Amino acid sequence: MPDTDLTSPPWLAPLWHGPTALGAGAQCLQTHISWVVLAGGHAYKFKKPLNLGFLDFSTLAQRRAACLEELRINRRTAPGIYEAVVAVLAPAQAPRLVPLEQLEQSRQDNEVLDYGVQMQRFADDQLLARQLDAGTLTTAHLDALAQQVAQFHASAAVAPEGSDRGSAALVRQQAQANLDALACVPLPEADRATLADLQRWTRHEGERLAPLMARRQASGCVRECHGDLHLGNLVLIDGQPQLFDAIEFSEALRWIDTVADIAFLAMDLQARGRPDLAWRFLNAWLEHSGDVSGLALLPWYLVYRALVRAMVAGLRLAQAQDEATRTDSQAQLQRYLALARQLSQPRPRWLWLAHGVSGSGKSRHGARLAAERGVVCLRADVERKRLFGIAPTATSAGVVPGGIYTPDATQRTYDHLTALAAQVLQAGFPVLVDATFLARAHRAQFVALAAQQQVPCCILSFDAPPDVLRARVEHRLRKGGNASEATLQVLQSQLQRREPLDATEQALAIAVDTSQSVDWAALLPATG
Repeated sequence: MPDTDLTSPPWLAPLWHGPTALGAGAQCLQTHISWVVLAGGHAYKFKKPLNLGFLDFSTLAQRRAACLEELRINRRTAPGIYEAVVAVLAPAQAPRLVPLEQLEQSRQDNEVLDYGVQMQRFADDQLLARQLDAGTLTTAHLDALAQQVAQFHASAAVAPEGSDRGSAALVRQQAQANLDALACVPLPEADRATLADLQRWTRHEGERLAPLMARRQASGCVRECHGDLHLGNLVLIDGQPQLFDAIEFSEALRWIDTVADIAFLAMDLQARGRPDLAWRFLNAWLEHSGDVSGLALLPWYLVYRALVRAMVAGLRLAQAQDEATRTDSQAQLQRYLALARQLSQPRPRWLWLAHGVSGSGKSRHGARLAAERGVVCLRADVERKRLFGIAPTATSAGVVPGGIYTPDATQRTYDHLTALAAQVLQAGFPVLVDATFLARAHRAQFVALAAQQQVPCCILSFDAPPDVLRARVEHRLRKGGNASEATLQVLQSQLQRREPLDATEQALAIAVDTSQSVDWAALLPATG
């Protein structure tokens, strides 16, 4: 583990409680790489003069460049939070802060002690980490976050052709460097054995996945992402989640595959005991991004992210100056090692069909089931629109000549869903396909796929009384914002056209009456 310089600069203490302090009640906090001064409605972040190998803030020029980069990349997602880069002006006994854009060159040469980033301060309880602890982080927050992250990724700069950014070689090198750093941390024998197993798994999977990493890099999946996307770097502003504190100190850690970016948050939610919320986020992100091809990389990046957190815990352990911090850091390190090992294990696979007419509750209950059981969810309403270049919740009316609900479009949709489901299963995940499946021929496509992939198949047959179905469809139409465009006329047509399950299908089916409370533990015991 690299050495760290923890000596605070002489200007820091006077800045927050000296003769030119920022104000009454100002306080100073620190992370393993920064000092943060909180004063009134602002926060000022100053970088420690460290060289940890993966970051280098050891010179004044490097800290200035890092502050400017931090401002640029975070204004992409949180322009209201990131306000300016400031210079700390001499004398050290009574320092002053001046926005960098107002600084004269002569002062910069002679009077600048350091640089920092000025931010709009927000309440700590608005951090998504605090929201989760308080039990106020909702699925609606995660759905909104997933949409925002997918849109951010779609607009982010793409790694230049021929660049080594996000290359298979660099990704594997980063994973190995992280493991090498962990190997320097004193560990009990059992944890050292776990680390050795993860070393072997990382080498093997890195070799196996290298061609896919290269293909995704070539196809534009490596972008200038956030790089540190966990709950501590997400905040609710006016009720909407925002991303902040992206990685500014390393292009290699920021220019990454988009799956590497979302894997950090998914891992963080699992580490905090909420795998259901991790899967809610993942499925919502997949709906908006359509990036099913990236799922094969997800276990690799989940493990890598858990090991990054283990390494950070190791840094804290190395810097710890009291027994309580040492004990907590050691416990975190061991917890992330155990999580990494868990995430490296192969998962059981199966194929579920969520079958039912509009208003039957298959999407709402299917989404809940998928989150609880850790299943990839594919929705026909979403994928049908994607085939025609339409956003999930946008209307298709008048967009495509002839519409997107013709028999040909429906067959294209089921063929597309079959291909996606095969991709998910081959990536090592169970899958739930949410579609009406009115026709026996469409159901047969997926039963055949399950046989081909040698996985169990189950037909979840959702239904409710006709008056309940009609009430739900009417309510959904009034509310709006749903991928489904079914009307009462469409519902009536579905009821008339649906083909009952035959004897073979009934042997695979579970009837789900959504007019009553659905107990999935009783209806569908956990698999694997």
